[in-house]
Amino acid sequence: MTRARPSGGETQLAALRHQVILDLLGEDGQVSANALSERLGVTHETVRKDLLHLQERGRLRRVHGGAVPVASLVHEPLVGARTAQAEEKARIARAAAQFVPDEGAVILDSGSTTAALAEAFPASPNVLAITNSLPVAVMLLARAATVVTLGGRVRPETQATVDEWALRQLETVRADVAFLGANACSVEHGLATPDQSEAAVKAAFVRSARLRVLLADHTKFGRESVFHYATLEEIDVVVTDTGMTDRAARELEKACGVEVVRA
Repeated sequence: MTRARPSGGETQLAALRHQVILDLLGEDGQVSANALSERLGVTHETVRKDLLHLQERGRLRRVHGGAVPVASLVHEPLVGARTAQAEEKARIARAAAQFVPDEGAVILDSGSTTAALAEAFPASPNVLAITNSLPVAVMLLARAATVVTLGGRVRPETQATVDEWALRQLETVRADVAFLGANACSVEHGLATPDQSEAAVKAAFVRSARLRVLLADHTKFGRESVFHYATLEEIDVVVTDTGMTDRAARELEKACGVEVVRA
């Protein structure tokens, strides 16, 4: 039996859909199958076929619920070049500042969103701040009572210290709050990052704090990266922006028992 070939009009429509999908992927760093179905006015099955077609040609990588760029699982831009969602990150930082205690010890992870928190950090004469991020440490000098940096190898991509020296120091740490970042976050794979050594330090941060607060803009959710470092159930509070819908926030709270703050 000979399979019917699509007509010229169908081929053109498919090509237009493929271009829209790739354009959205370039803008947002991920695409949702449900959102694509609604935006393109086609069935979920058509979207599935479109994503399969683009994946087979190396244009994207399918993940649960949608797709991400091919390089997104391992690509990690230099921390100084991470300018996307700057306004959202500033709002997240201001909202996260409410979790800084009046006194005690806090941990700040490396990353552009935690760096935004360091800029918005309230004057805290009774707070000890611990970080593996060199830029964060410098910003906190005028705000926290004491700033402690972890030793170790400095990764150029994030300007953060990693490896055995950093992990050894964290074995003796117990902080009130850890402010964490992630390159990707999903219910299935949890919090993840492209670098194994950085993931190990982030996992140690999670173990070292009583309250764990994730700072992540909405584009990080529904994405996956290579090295998992925590489940969402291990996180107490997620601070994100209003790009995450009310419904998505409620579903996340119900699925993982985490408090979601949208700024």
